[in-house]
Amino acid sequence: MTFMANGTLPKRPRLIILGNGMAGARLAEDILVLDREKFEIVMFGEEPHGNYNRILLSNVLNGSQDMGEIEINSLPWYKENGITLHAGKKVTRIDPACKKVFADGVVESYDQLVIATGSIPFVPPLPGTDLEGVFVFRTVDDCKNIAQYAKGCKKAVVIGGGLLGLEAAKGLMTHNLEVTVVEYNKWLMSVQLDETGGEILGKTVAGLGIRVRTQASTQALVGNGKVQSVHYKDGTEDEADMVVISAGIRPNISLAKSCGLGCNRAILVDDKLATSDPSIFAVGECVEHRGMVYGLVAPLWEQTKALAAHLTGTDPDRIYAGSKLATKLKVMGVELAAMGMISDVRQGDEVVQYSEPAKGIYAKAIIRDGKVSAACLVGDLGPAETLLGHFHKDTPVPTRRMDLFGGPLPQKLELSLADLPDAHPVCDCNGISKGAICNAIQAGHCTVASVGKATRAGTGCGSCKKMVKGLIEAVAGAIKVDPTESYYVSAVPMEKAILVAQIRKHKLKSVSAVLAQFGTSEDEKSKNGLASLLKSMWNKEYVDERDARFVNDRVHANIQKDGTFSVVPRMYGGVTTPQELIRIGEAAIKYNIPMVKVTGGQRIDLLGVAKEDLPGVWADIGMPSGHAYTKAFRTCKTCVGIEFCRYGTNDSTGLGIDIEKKFQGIEFPAKLKMAVSGCPRNCAESTVKDIGIIATEGGDWEISVGGGAGAHVKKTEVLCRVQSKGEALKIVGRFMQYYREHGKYLERTYDFVPRIGIETLQEIIVNDSLGIAEHLDQGIEEAVKGFVDPWLEREQPVYPGQFSEPIQVGPMYLAGTTA
Repeated sequence: MTFMANGTLPKRPRLIILGNGMAGARLAEDILVLDREKFEIVMFGEEPHGNYNRILLSNVLNGSQDMGEIEINSLPWYKENGITLHAGKKVTRIDPACKKVFADGVVESYDQLVIATGSIPFVPPLPGTDLEGVFVFRTVDDCKNIAQYAKGCKKAVVIGGGLLGLEAAKGLMTHNLEVTVVEYNKWLMSVQLDETGGEILGKTVAGLGIRVRTQASTQALVGNGKVQSVHYKDGTEDEADMVVISAGIRPNISLAKSCGLGCNRAILVDDKLATSDPSIFAVGECVEHRGMVYGLVAPLWEQTKALAAHLTGTDPDRIYAGSKLATKLKVMGVELAAMGMISDVRQGDEVVQYSEPAKGIYAKAIIRDGKVSAACLVGDLGPAETLLGHFHKDTPVPTRRMDLFGGPLPQKLELSLADLPDAHPVCDCNGISKGAICNAIQAGHCTVASVGKATRAGTGCGSCKKMVKGLIEAVAGAIKVDPTESYYVSAVPMEKAILVAQIRKHKLKSVSAVLAQFGTSEDEKSKNGLASLLKSMWNKEYVDERDARFVNDRVHANIQKDGTFSVVPRMYGGVTTPQELIRIGEAAIKYNIPMVKVTGGQRIDLLGVAKEDLPGVWADIGMPSGHAYTKAFRTCKTCVGIEFCRYGTNDSTGLGIDIEKKFQGIEFPAKLKMAVSGCPRNCAESTVKDIGIIATEGGDWEISVGGGAGAHVKKTEVLCRVQSKGEALKIVGRFMQYYREHGKYLERTYDFVPRIGIETLQEIIVNDSLGIAEHLDQGIEEAVKGFVDPWLEREQPVYPGQFSEPIQVGPMYLAGTTA
């Protein structure tokens, strides 16, 4: 760091970046990496958030991720890195003569300015686009508005069958809407795919339950204040309660044009990314360079790296010479790769194709002068690295052209992952190189998830995860990484949101039906996960197949290492009676039970019960199941509250009993425990439970969520305060149902709550920001009504040998047991 003679820091030149999107924020990052002290950086962003990954917006729309999960740089990051961010401030004017920027009451001076204003949605000039219920799909706030409006809708139309349109359709699937995608061209994703590839993609999308209309020219959106239908030029129409317009983007160049910068389709820049004003530069989707306007992220990253090197002076001669268009992505669960212009077929070109329509697989390459000029892949990215290698390196293709899709690589390309240069791009969505990933692995990040957290690799479309796994194995040793990390269960290649939509569409109510329709294999963990999901979705309509459940769930007791079982009866709120205690003691004597133990959840556990004795023990003690063996609501621990304690401020015992009687046995993604404390002394340890309730000094109930006191000790986060037992039961039920619908299999609430974010949960559960409170209330009430005490099966076993067949003890049988 350089100091002046008087000991003060020299004044740094001021760099203003207009735009806090994926290009503007990445430029700031690149500059900080090269020279943190070079500039005083000031940024403007129209949205009131930090920088986030727009590629993942469909996940926000479908509820599988929240803003916190797709956020790249949170608001505190800017302050921590010495950047002044004017978030939520729209720049209205640039004055190049006095080098000032004006925005919503803010005026900032600059020495150098970078315009990274990106693009804006293109809204076709159609009648009715101003109707209520018509949306664009571009920002995280768009996602929130669409999701909130969807709650009152049955049918949605998405105008645009490109990447963004399909992502919007994917997001709408989980809102129980009939979705129609309308595309003007003859096939979907016409920019990236040829007709055959687009048709195969269309069939796959249709198979997911989305109606596809191609060669459809929209004439008008029609409605009386609210949109009601979409009319087409051929005279047909579709009913629509809501419409999402995703008909492409246009460079956002209004500021640049108004201040006199040279513009054509976008802002004109030279190889240094400089505009017609030498003090003003531009990067991203708002830029036109050598006649090209780029809409993919990879060229943006190349631009920001070149400009950062030039601005900081670390490589003043560095230029941006343009980008070769290539990307790998996942659309609606379908893996795609595209490079070059697949529609640019010239005289003399060779076209090599491979197709398996029944499997949704297609590959095409255009060979020009013996080299790969363009290519596209659908459904199987196995040949992607071979094709990308030829495409980027301009190497001659094999004499046997089909080797492009699966044959040996020529010697010039035959490199293992470990041998690839550090600069080799791995994650196109985030511009992450092989070197950055290897550094993360060497720092101890040896799973795909942890590499993603450290570098962002794999957190976009996910198509690069296979290469990330390969790098982990190459760098850290043959580490086994789950190849189905993004799936809800490994046997069904679908994310949870798509899987739930497909189960509902096909009305699949048994594990075998799901596996028959979508399964690629059968394994016990997948069956267990599907059984839990189906039961939470269908309640009484769920078709229970016992071979799909853990042994614990088949016999409703927790298996021990010697093949015996533990029996934990339900004691509501931890309260019992002398008569119940007598029956428990008599049963322990009668069946020679070797241990009777008080648990941490205020229950009594009878350990060492033989399988054949389970029905008799249950009958003799005459109490319902405590569900201490399954992924369900188990216990609500309480203190004595105002009934006996001189410190009590409210009836904790009564509330705990009410909670446990109402929600007993309801299934969740993982086990769920509760506690209610009658005063702030917190004797029931409410702050280390999945859901904890504490009576305040004033007698209100403070509800908090996401705690744990087992292997992961975590304090709960406060959700809200309420005044009555009825309000407490309502809020608890809503949180439970939201967790049931959005929790990942085996994800405890202490992971779920941070993943969603407590502020987001407060908005959804307490303030009903998404308008789904009624849906959540109804869902949990259906689950409550569907409860049947499983210990009643003692009267009539549901299958022969349920309580008589011998138990084999081993890792396979104990893998799913819980303490």
